[in-house]
Amino acid sequence: MAEKIQLSQADRKKVWWRSQFLQGSWNYERMQNLGWAYSLIPAIKKLYTNKEDQAAALKRHLEFFNTHPYVAAPIMGVTLALEEEKANGTEIEDAAIQGVKIGMMGPLAGIGDPVFWFTVRPILGALGASLAQAGNIAGPLIFFIGWNLIRMAFL
Repeated sequence: MAEKIQLSQADRKKVWWRSQFLQGSWNYERMQNLGWAYSLIPAIKKLYTNKEDQAAALKRHLEFFNTHPYVAAPIMGVTLALEEEKANGTEIEDAAIQGVKIGMMGPLAGIGDPVFWFTVRPILGALGASLAQAGNIAGPLIFFIGWNLIRMAFL
């Protein structure tokens, strides 16, 4: 039996860094699919050694994808686990991988949108604005740094 292929922590970090660009390219037909596929490229290259398998995996992830970008990490984790199993010989249909993504992206978007866009961001914005109105330079910095720390922690 061949050695089991596993993604290392470094591989997952590469995917995490690339996931910062999840919304880098939108289209009306498949939404965030290009950013999604771009994020997974380091993992796909490690899991599949020949170009045909890499192309098939990449094509599999160019299907429709749309969720709140800050809660895409759980979907990405489950998808990578499925890809890892598939690369190690487990019979997993492409439709099953796509089905898991579709099944998770709607509910997680329903959580991410109200929490981040309608709660956290306005609170940080109000805090930053009140400090800025008083002439304190820390106001905009608190908003910018706080928002980006929260954003990156959830990716």
